Amino acid sequence: MFDNQYIQQRIQKADSLRSLGKNPYANGLERSIKNADFLDRYATLVEQEERKDPNQTESIVGRVKFERWMGKASFIKIEDESGILQVYFSKNELEDEFEILKKHLEVGDIIYAQGFPFVTKTGELSLHATSLQILSKSIVPLPEKFHGLSDIELRYRQRYLDLIVNPHVKETFKMRSLIVSHIRKFFESKGFLEVETPMLHPIPGGANARPFITYHNALEVERYLRIAPELYLKRLIVGGFEAVFEINRNFRNEGMDHSHNPEFTMIEFYWAYKTYEDLIKLTQELFASLLEALKLPMQIPHGDEVIDFSQVSILTYKQSLCQIGGIESEIVENPLKLYEFLSSKGVEVSPSMSYGHLQSEAFDAFVESKLINPTFITEYPIEISPLARRNDVDPSLADRFEFFVGGKEIANGFSELNDPLDQYERFKDQVKAKDAGDEEAQYMDEDYVWALAHGMPPTAGQGIGIDRLVMLLTNSKTIKDVILFPAMKPIKQTFEIKEEENE
Repeated sequence: MFDNQYIQQRIQKADSLRSLGKNPYANGLERSIKNADFLDRYATLVEQEERKDPNQTESIVGRVKFERWMGKASFIKIEDESGILQVYFSKNELEDEFEILKKHLEVGDIIYAQGFPFVTKTGELSLHATSLQILSKSIVPLPEKFHGLSDIELRYRQRYLDLIVNPHVKETFKMRSLIVSHIRKFFESKGFLEVETPMLHPIPGGANARPFITYHNALEVERYLRIAPELYLKRLIVGGFEAVFEINRNFRNEGMDHSHNPEFTMIEFYWAYKTYEDLIKLTQELFASLLEALKLPMQIPHGDEVIDFSQVSILTYKQSLCQIGGIESEIVENPLKLYEFLSSKGVEVSPSMSYGHLQSEAFDAFVESKLINPTFITEYPIEISPLARRNDVDPSLADRFEFFVGGKEIANGFSELNDPLDQYERFKDQVKAKDAGDEEAQYMDEDYVWALAHGMPPTAGQGIGIDRLVMLLTNSKTIKDVILFPAMKPIKQTFEIKEEENE
């Protein structure tokens, strides 16, 4: 693993430091200031006649990103989480230590430097080091001499390397953290209680998806990794909580593409005595507050498109098939004609499909990718909404919406089904579908039905995909760009240096 000649040279330098009584993995030295704060605090020195302040002592830490040796002096640039700062040191201050560093210090090493602020002749605010110590010897050279890590596979498999050499990647994940933090604060401000529900389920439920299966040795039973927390959260509504949310990890044993990862993050929330119309208003308020908190404009780039958050639409499912999908109304309204239309367009459908599932296939094929500006689609077919409340006027429709931005579903919400008998029948229909070969159909959950039988107040519930939301707000092309450690196909990974290092 460490046979490469350049790695061996670095290992030898680490051993040489030990022979000199210096631990190449030292500990216990603390910085006094971060690099960005240093640059901010002493920025006025650049404009002053006296361009140094030897009475101010600061200590910094970070990874060496550049080094330049000039006889008895050296400039290096070190990077911490906040940014890069230049450090100057010379033999005059460091004496014998200077020669040790000259022989042992390399790009990639993590160091501690103490000194005072000063401005170089070229006008760059820097630290004039009076002492310097290696804290962690990097024995593997960094790739491409810090001009970037372009191998996409390597970026995702070795995220630590991606973060070191591509600083902009850190900004994406800082943005993700801000988004999650703001969402949490938003719901707390609305009186919602954050809760935690199981991730190992005896019965997978809350969504149509294939689960991951594991085995619990102590209980001697199979368990399923959570595909959604929905049925547990609604049990809490039955129990008397009136507004709950969970920022949760879910797992679905499905295909992977640029917007799907087998484990992903969502927020799900449930609100007693509210309807899906209330959720539409709340969602609009949430997104407006997110843009404000993140200091984002109403128009943001997304790939080749520009999303305008000031242009929000609300369309019914059938309206979207006609107005967005371009399908004639008489076709949309007739199941047989819709089947024939889809078949003629090469969409994979079968005569046994329900009218609702035919509409769903048409929506996927002709509508979803065109929903660039924020769009709420309402009045979903009941056949594809097994947990949603039936509409009072038209029982073939569900009191449900999905929220689309940038051609992708971002949120799914509905007025919850709280009729236990109706829920029981729909679960039975799902079981029939599963027996007929639908691997994503839901299981029967009698305990959940029993909970509903005790009475659940009228409730609205919604899920928002955090990963897709971050993709949207950071203009990321793939979900792998917003998940620190995305799922990757196993390979026999080799650890090697692809480019020779210039010593």
